Amino acid sequence: MNRVFVLFGFLLLGNACSPKVQPVDPRPAWLTGQLDEPRYYTGVGHSLKDGTNNYVQAAKKSALDDLVSQIKVTVSSTSILSTLEENRKDFQERYEQIIQTTVADEIEEFEQVGTYQDERNYWVYYRLSKERYRQIKEEQKRNAVALATDFFKKARQAEMNDERLQAIGFYFQALKSMEKYLGEAIPISIEGTDYLLTNEAYASIKSLLDKIQVTLVPGEMQINRRMNQNGQSVIVQADYKDKQIPAIRLPLRATFEKGQGEVFPDYITDESGQAKILLNKITARDLEQTVSVKVNLDALSGTGNSLIYNLIASTLRAPGSQLLLKVQRPVVYLTSNERSLGLIKNNDQIANKLKNLLTSSGFEFTSDSQRAELIVEIDSDSERGSVSGSIYITYLTGVIKVLENRGGKVIYTATFDRLKGYGLDYDRSSQDAYNKALEALEKEHFQELLSNILH
Repeated sequence: MNRVFVLFGFLLLGNACSPKVQPVDPRPAWLTGQLDEPRYYTGVGHSLKDGTNNYVQAAKKSALDDLVSQIKVTVSSTSILSTLEENRKDFQERYEQIIQTTVADEIEEFEQVGTYQDERNYWVYYRLSKERYRQIKEEQKRNAVALATDFFKKARQAEMNDERLQAIGFYFQALKSMEKYLGEAIPISIEGTDYLLTNEAYASIKSLLDKIQVTLVPGEMQINRRMNQNGQSVIVQADYKDKQIPAIRLPLRATFEKGQGEVFPDYITDESGQAKILLNKITARDLEQTVSVKVNLDALSGTGNSLIYNLIASTLRAPGSQLLLKVQRPVVYLTSNERSLGLIKNNDQIANKLKNLLTSSGFEFTSDSQRAELIVEIDSDSERGSVSGSIYITYLTGVIKVLENRGGKVIYTATFDRLKGYGLDYDRSSQDAYNKALEALEKEHFQELLSNILH
């Protein structure tokens, strides 16, 4: 019996001293943080399998974003980005963000190494050879430099031939070719002269633009918001300051800088360096507004639209000039004959509503009809309809006319055709019809009325 207890004790002691077996982690090494691949950019992506998305594609995108985040954009201290003065740090950061977002779209030859999933999760592992990536980017850069150098040479030749606008276009094309490498200082040599390619192209564009002068005649004008009342035209004159000659076939862009309206946007100067600016409408009520006419850099560049181009173009001062508009409010004389069930109303609801709308849109009212440019006539009345149970029905008919004071020409007419009102008696029913007329005036008629008056 004692032997049995002794044997049992030894068994217990043996079990207590034996090493514990650790559970095996089924996850791959790249998912447990044990990844060591110094020759690769790596990315691990994850997505939940919750039925709300394509979890495989979501995980792949996440892995690619993770991989791309390891590819850093650096800015050389002698690159064009470091020479720009305004908000240099912010400018460089925006450039780096744009480049970083384009890397994911252009990245090549990455590989999917593995995937892993459980009931609720899905993971994917990507990697990209750092050496192969460097080779691809170096080849792309060589091609970009060769193309940019060709454009740079053409720009220099155009400048020597005094074809300035063509030269600016070629310089822009050189910058466009080097968009991804603006953070680097790229040296080139042309006929024994050394240049930093992008720096020199940018400086040349600035120099050529600085020689252009844009003048507006007149620089300030009184203008009526009713455009057909204005007889004065605005002429833009473009010249090369250094040679005192007209800037021919120069593209220009006109925009409202202060206020709001419609101005024909695009122009090209004629053989005398001039163009006539066409103002079509003034929609803002400001008494002072500004129209700017500048050299159209987009048209000059011929590079198309890109985030990096917009960023670089924002640092260039496009030569231009401003036209100050001193806006005269159209003066209105209003008459109203509003009736309810044949009787004159105590208050002119339609007239008051229209007056408020026009005043808030920059019109002025007068009690002197001789002073007015415009006459507004309102005539309306409601009539009894049927009675259905305890509900009384009325019908409102009315007309709003806008006329030119000189000559009496009708500019605009709006009608209310038997708008139906409901109420517990005819008076309240008539009021309901007038309320509907006010709503129709604001929502259906006023913008059309305004457009006809200001045209």
